[in-house]
Amino acid sequence: MAVKINQQREARPVTPGFMKANVFRGPGKFGLEEKPVPRAGPTDAVVKVRLTTICGTDLHIVRGEYEVRPGLTIGHEAVGVIHELGSGVTGYEVGQRVLVGAITPCGQCEPCLGGSTSQCQGPLGGWRLGNTIDGVQAEYALIPYAQANLAVIPDGISDEQVLLLADIASTGFAAVENGGVRLGDAVAVFAQGPIGLCATLGAKLRGASQIIVVDEDPHRLNVARSLGATSVLLPEADVVREMRELTGGRGVDVAIEALGIQATFENALRVLRPGGTLSSVGVYSGHLQVPIDAFGAGLGDIKIVTTLCPGGKERMRRLMRLVETNRIDLTPLFSHRFTLDEIDQAYELFGSRRDDVIKVAIRVSE
Repeated sequence: MAVKINQQREARPVTPGFMKANVFRGPGKFGLEEKPVPRAGPTDAVVKVRLTTICGTDLHIVRGEYEVRPGLTIGHEAVGVIHELGSGVTGYEVGQRVLVGAITPCGQCEPCLGGSTSQCQGPLGGWRLGNTIDGVQAEYALIPYAQANLAVIPDGISDEQVLLLADIASTGFAAVENGGVRLGDAVAVFAQGPIGLCATLGAKLRGASQIIVVDEDPHRLNVARSLGATSVLLPEADVVREMRELTGGRGVDVAIEALGIQATFENALRVLRPGGTLSSVGVYSGHLQVPIDAFGAGLGDIKIVTTLCPGGKERMRRLMRLVETNRIDLTPLFSHRFTLDEIDQAYELFGSRRDDVIKVAIRVSE
């Protein structure tokens, strides 16, 4: 059941022409500050943010595990209303409600035109918001290459129904897509955080016959069952042996690693059938090694693929169609709700993983 924390503090007036923004100050240091409301350049849009959330990558940033510059506004998932359009942006109107993708490709460079929108203009280059430019945990956000990156939200769909399509759902689904899951496949998903849960749902959508998931949190395992998991395992078990038994000794066709640590990466390799695929979507902040035996000494026909959230408005449009047609409902993943003035409480709860938290919704404006 969704829980709302009601410790709402008194909002401080903001200087005219300025806005509230959640700013990274250094490892372990962040909070609300005043910044000027951005202005749109020719290819940009300024969006008044209605709803945002916290991603696991944001935790890596505030903990100093992923380096960004001090003074940067954090956040890369948002629903908002178009506030200003650049002179070169057509096909949109001020006041339209839009979904803003975590990845903002230009649509014109070699990686974009080759289909690798998340790698726009170079490695990891498509991820700008809250990484190389100010993000969306703020009252207003500047969206680059707006022509390619604003997806108009159909009437009748709520902010919460589509917010997670901006990153975690798209990422979890892409882990399944890039892993090549086919009808009838056996799939393992290691870790049932928000992205892992969306990978579990994605495996069901792709027609997997067996979906075996691993997590230490009983609540998340129950949620995984509701999304399509056929078997759940705790990490203290011998998960490699148990998955082999569950698949009749064959192993899984696709193993999805959604945690980003050495142990789960190795286990994901060891449960694969010969010729299987490891689809890695975890964020690794340490040194990662490939064990030779689990890799078949390089001769096992095993594939390892990685995924950064696909970008662009067409990706978001397709995912919103799944919501419109009632194929997916991601709102149960929002376990807690806060306001922007409560951003510090939201981070503390999300980072502690207490109170059965899965994903937090942060309401910025109506």
